[in-house]
Amino acid sequence: MNHDFSSIYNHHEREVLSAVMSLAPKFPVIQANGDLLCDVACVALNRLPPRYIRHAVDFLFYLTEHERREIDAAIEEAVSYAFNFVQARMALRAKG
Repeated sequence: MNHDFSSIYNHHEREVLSAVMSLAPKFPVIQANGDLLCDVACVALNRLPPRYIRHAVDFLFYLTEHERREIDAAIEEAVSYAFNFVQARMALRAKG
């Protein structure tokens, strides 16, 4: 019995990565370092509950407009927090 689980993913991953790339220009020092952008994405994803799905269209179909707005707002807040968190950590390292 061989099962292919490659279609399963966390819905928030794609949304968070897109939000990180959109917000990155506002944080040029972080944007210049791909590793730091990955850190931002990890911090943001860890602030969100996982939503594992196989097909985005199915996931979005069953959400109400209110739920979609809540998810979008949560992603926006998590990414904003993550950029500020990573930036603050960079400032602490620079002092030490």
